Amino acid sequence: MAVRKFKPITPGTRHKIVGTFDDITSSKPEKSLLSPKKSTGGRNNSGKMTMRYIGGGHKQMYREVDFKRSKDMPAVVKTIEYDPNRSARIALIVYADGQKSYILAPNGLQVGQTVRSGEGAAPEVGNTLFLADIPLGTVVHNIELYPGQGAVMARSAGTYAQLLAREGKYAIIKLPSGETRMVLVTCRATVGAVSNPDHSLEQHGKAGKSRWLGRRPRNRGVTMNPVDHPMGGGEGRSSGGHPRSRKGLLAKGYKTRTPQKASSKFIISRRKK
Repeated sequence: MAVRKFKPITPGTRHKIVGTFDDITSSKPEKSLLSPKKSTGGRNNSGKMTMRYIGGGHKQMYREVDFKRSKDMPAVVKTIEYDPNRSARIALIVYADGQKSYILAPNGLQVGQTVRSGEGAAPEVGNTLFLADIPLGTVVHNIELYPGQGAVMARSAGTYAQLLAREGKYAIIKLPSGETRMVLVTCRATVGAVSNPDHSLEQHGKAGKSRWLGRRPRNRGVTMNPVDHPMGGGEGRSSGGHPRSRKGLLAKGYKTRTPQKASSKFIISRRKK
C-alpha cells in the first residue's frame, strides 16, 4: 500500500494525497453480507438536531464484518476489498463448509491464503487465537476486552498492539495509545497489524471531500457569541480564554475519566501524553 500525490493543476489537487488501492482485488462487495446504512443527519427520532456538523455524504452500504471469529474452521481468503465505513481494508473469506464472511484484513494478507481461528491455529498473520496461545512479543490487533465479546481494540488502519507478558489468568498488552493494561487470556486476538498503514498520510485536499464523508463545516468556539459557547464574544478577535468545550469543560489536559471506574485496576500505565 502506498500513497499518490497529484500535480497542482487545480486548487483541489494541490495538497491532495490519496491511497493507491493497489492492494484491492475486487470492486464489487458480497451482496449477502451487505445491509442498509441509514443516514440520520445528526437528528434523533423526533427530527431534532442532537449532533452538530453531521449531514450529507455519499450513500453507503454496511459490510457485516465478523469481529468474533468464533468459527473454528479453516477458511480461504477470496478477495481484499475497500470498506467505506472504516479506514482499514476488509477480506472476504470462504470457510470449508461454503459459508462466506468478512474479516478485518491484516497487513500482508494475500488472496488464496488460509486463515484459522481457535485451538490448533498457528500464530501466523491473519489467524485468531486466544491470548494464552500467542507467543510473547507478538504483534496483534482485533483484541477482545471480554471473552466472546468480539474485537474492540486495535481496529483502525495501521494500528497494532503487542503482547508483553502473562501473569496468571491475565495477559499484559501494550495498546496503540501507549497504555499498558491487563486482559484475560481467554480473550481472542488476531496476529499481525491492521492493513492500510499509509492511511495517516492521506490528505483530503479540498473541503468537498469532507462533505462526501458526511462532515459539515465546523465553527470554532471563538467565532461564536457568548450565548452559544463559553469561548465566544469579546471585542475584536480574542483568544477566548482557556480552551473549553461547549458545556464549559476544560478541553486540554482535564481528566474526564471517572476515578472510581471498575476497570481502572486493569490499567498498569496510562497512555502517552
